[in-house]
Amino acid sequence: MSDFSVARRRMVDCQVRPSDVTDLRIIEAMLDVPREAFVPEHLKPLAYLDQDLNVSAVGEAPRYLIRPGLLGRLLQAAAITAQDKVLVVGCASGYPAAVVAKLAATVVASETVPALVAQAQSALARLGIANAAVKQAGARDGVPADAPFDVILLQGTSQVELDGLRAQLAVGGRMVGISAMGGTDRAILITRSAADFGDRVLFDAAAPILSGLERPAAFVF
Repeated sequence: MSDFSVARRRMVDCQVRPSDVTDLRIIEAMLDVPREAFVPEHLKPLAYLDQDLNVSAVGEAPRYLIRPGLLGRLLQAAAITAQDKVLVVGCASGYPAAVVAKLAATVVASETVPALVAQAQSALARLGIANAAVKQAGARDGVPADAPFDVILLQGTSQVELDGLRAQLAVGGRMVGISAMGGTDRAILITRSAADFGDRVLFDAAAPILSGLERPAAFVF
């Protein structure tokens, strides 16, 4: 067993399971997907730490893979089925798309940085993950050409309303992510029925803000 395989098992046993992730499909997916395949060479020794990992090139705006325990918890709240079509917003280097691809029928992942889009596509191809595609798109835009989606996963925090993404949910669809709209950052679940949308707070959580979902700067006299 490789050192990375040992680290992956420890990640699941010491980070994911203690985060109240009990869905065996999620646990198996996170045991199966090599997180080190989605980080730059110099960060591979850090791939399984319990932290948000900046995978951007030096000098570029930061883009993060959120910590594994939080990712697992959000995936569990999304209740992804094997028939679902899922949008992963802000996939960074592609790791969350790879994990979701083990759970869903089809995955569309968006990322704003062209180099990360290419990196994610390359990593998915090397791992033979054929049911996930990565597209360059802003976080707030989603991917309307591929909508509607049964599940939308925000791989980070939003400081703004998500009306454009809500509109891309199918009836019966779910969106999960972190909201910083109130005084406390919280994981939220947004659902769509035939008549309306519903919002529910899941738990307190913190993650890096997704590019494009920042709060507009306040005007200062």
